[in-house]
Amino acid sequence: MKKLEKLFVLLLCSLAALPGFSQSDQVFQSDKLVKKWETPATLSVPESVCFDQDRNLLYVSNINGNPTDKDGNGFIAIISLEGRVLNPSWIAGLDAPKGMGIFNGVLYVTDIDRVAAIDIENEKIMQFYEFPEAKFLNDIAIDEKGAVYISDMKSTRIYRIFNGWAETWLDDPSLTNPNGLFVEENVLMIGCKKIVRTDITDKKSTVWLENTGGIDGLEGTGDGRYLFSDWQGKIYLVGSDKKTEKILETTSAGINAADIEYIPAQNLILVPTFSDNRVMAYELK
Repeated sequence: MKKLEKLFVLLLCSLAALPGFSQSDQVFQSDKLVKKWETPATLSVPESVCFDQDRNLLYVSNINGNPTDKDGNGFIAIISLEGRVLNPSWIAGLDAPKGMGIFNGVLYVTDIDRVAAIDIENEKIMQFYEFPEAKFLNDIAIDEKGAVYISDMKSTRIYRIFNGWAETWLDDPSLTNPNGLFVEENVLMIGCKKIVRTDITDKKSTVWLENTGGIDGLEGTGDGRYLFSDWQGKIYLVGSDKKTEKILETTSAGINAADIEYIPAQNLILVPTFSDNRVMAYELK
């Protein structure tokens, strides 16, 4: 059996060396997408991308190690909307930074069991909000009042920061490994192997889309459609009719699709590729 495995690896290596066989042969890209750019592979486990519309910049969280290690190696990089790495280590000293969101000049970043609040203008961490019960804080979404919602992927909880307080906002056994979050109007959308819509006022939840598989990034396009990624390398587009279409798959090429960002004004999808150490940008036609 081991000999067969070795032969298979040798065959793959031989194919890769042949003319016309490349990584692109392992990538599915819908005709709805146009690839615009990719950064050099100089990032370090990029997990999330966040668009700063006031400065026309992109923040990228870099785990730079193991996603659960409190090692102080994590950092935030800044890249341009054209894919240039402007500041490879803008904010350093985090552990394993992941999801991000901006409100009133503050960048909020999850960091295992805490959330860093970063003063963007002064380029410094103002404080950490601690969540002692949290196991794996992941994504962030912020509503129009400035309430910061945070998913804990290894529990059934959604935490919240509001008016300076950190709290457990929702603990629902039906939330299986909640990760991707997106806020629109008065609704928090939660990706947890399905997409759940939770009313922010009364916390009543309804399942909007079943059987999605694990959801890493979850974004609205502004026209009633949604995008979600599954980390392994797939991105899906789903309409208001709930019909789901795969528009990108890079799994076979070893390229992940972690916590994506979407810029409606430019129809631009930003894909952090995790272990591939890049950010890729696609225009959604």
